[in-house]
Order: sequence, then structure tokens, then C-alpha cells
Amino acid sequence: MLAAGALAGFVAGLFGIGGGFVVVPALAAVLTMLSPGSDTSKIMHVAIGTSLATIIFTSLRSVQAHARRGAVDFAILKAWAPWVVAGVLLGLIIARYLDGQALKITFGVGVFLMSWHFLFPVLTRRGPLSDQMPTGIMRGGLGSFLGGYCTLLGIGGGTPAVLIMTLSGQPMHRAIATAAGFGTIIAVPATIGAVLGGLGETGLPVGSLGYVNLIAALAIISMSMITAPWGAAFAHSLNAAHLGRALGAYLLITSCLMLASAFTGAAPAAPELILQTAETDHGI
Repeated sequence: MLAAGALAGFVAGLFGIGGGFVVVPALAAVLTMLSPGSDTSKIMHVAIGTSLATIIFTSLRSVQAHARRGAVDFAILKAWAPWVVAGVLLGLIIARYLDGQALKITFGVGVFLMSWHFLFPVLTRRGPLSDQMPTGIMRGGLGSFLGGYCTLLGIGGGTPAVLIMTLSGQPMHRAIATAAGFGTIIAVPATIGAVLGGLGETGLPVGSLGYVNLIAALAIISMSMITAPWGAAFAHSLNAAHLGRALGAYLLITSCLMLASAFTGAAPAAPELILQTAETDHGI
């Protein structure tokens, strides 16, 4: 969990995302391994809820680091916040009707589509579609979708936010810095909903408050708060095109691992879990 937190914080600062792409697969694997008596159908709900809780802190730390460089556009965050929160509430309602496998497939497919764009940026190859951010009905629709879909995935919304902003003519580094702020807007109401939605549920991992595992959250947050500024500093030293391709490769690997887990019925592979299985099979 400490290692996942360190990587999540660095990725949050580097790509302007909340770190959920790292945290959700790690939690799904480790909670399954450490909680043999838990209801496996609820592990993914706990992984997503806990990820959202950690994003509150990683995104705030990332925004702080980027704001020092004057790269965060707070006017965009203020204008989009009401629509994003409305989408979060809708996502929480939908999540109650999805089982663990459905959530894994949703996570894997969504991340795969986003990775494809950054690896092969067809939409932005000829330049931005507009020179300003969406307004009116378009802003409401995109903001609500952003909040709802990212709540289902347990992510901070940084990746789709970066996509929207770059297509709207925003420079890559400003888009990444501002996108970090969407993590806080999404994660606060989503975490509250995860806690309330899981209260009274049985078969959850030890240390869980609703669908948020406090032990895992504290371990991840403690490290990610340290490493997020490192990622932000490194991001400003990279070429924008290289930064986008690196994000795409990272997302592609993550999506493949989660989809494999969904269709095989196993948790995302973790070295400790593989070792434990091998020892059991050989009677060691």
C-alpha cells in the first residue's frame, strides 16, 4: 500500500490525475489477498471508494504544486464544478446497481479508450477543435459525464479533463495542472457517498467505513502527499508530446490488467498473491 501510494502521488503530479489508475488495481489485488473472509463481490466497490478518498489529498497536493508555477486555471474549475458534482451524484446511484465484475469491465474499457487517444491522438492531430472551453449545454453535459463516469472508475477525472481542455485549445501543461483540481471536486462528494452507501454492508475488509477502507487510505495518502510534488516538477521538464504518449502507455497497461482480471474472475495480478498461490499449490 505504501508503494502504491508513492507511485500514485508521483503519477498524480506528473499527469494531473488523481492516482486512481494506480490505486484501484492495487487495492483490488491486495484487499483480495489480505481479506480471505470478505465478500469478493464487494472488493471492487471498496477499491473504488478508497481510491476516491485518497484522491482528495493527492489532487489537492498536486494542485498546490502546479499553482506555485501559475499553471492552474481556477476560473475553469469554478465554472465546471456544479455540473461535475451533479454527475458524481448520478454515478453513485448507478454504482449501487453494478457488481464487482461490471465495475472492473467499466474501469478497463474506459481506461483503454483514454489510452488510445493519447497514444494515437487522432482528434488533436489537426489541432484543437475550438479555441475556448465549452459553455452552456455542452459544458453541462460534459461536466456531468465527467463526474459520473469518473466516480464509477474511482479516478479523479484528470485524464478526460485533459482531453477536453486540449481539444479546446488549452496548452498541455495548463490542462494537466488544471485537471488536477477536478480530482478534488469529484472525490469529496464521491467519498461521502461511498461511505454512506456501504454503511451496514457485511463481508467488507477489516478497517472499512462503508466502502472506504481507512487502513489502506492512510497508507496510500501518507506516501502520495510526499511524491505528488516530485511528479509535478518532472512534468514541467518534459516535452508535451512525450508527456501525452507516456500517459497513454501507462493507461493501456492498466486497462489490460483490469480487463484480464474481470474475465478470469481473479484479482489484478500482484507478486505477493502469485507467490502465495504457488506456496499453497506445492504444500510449502
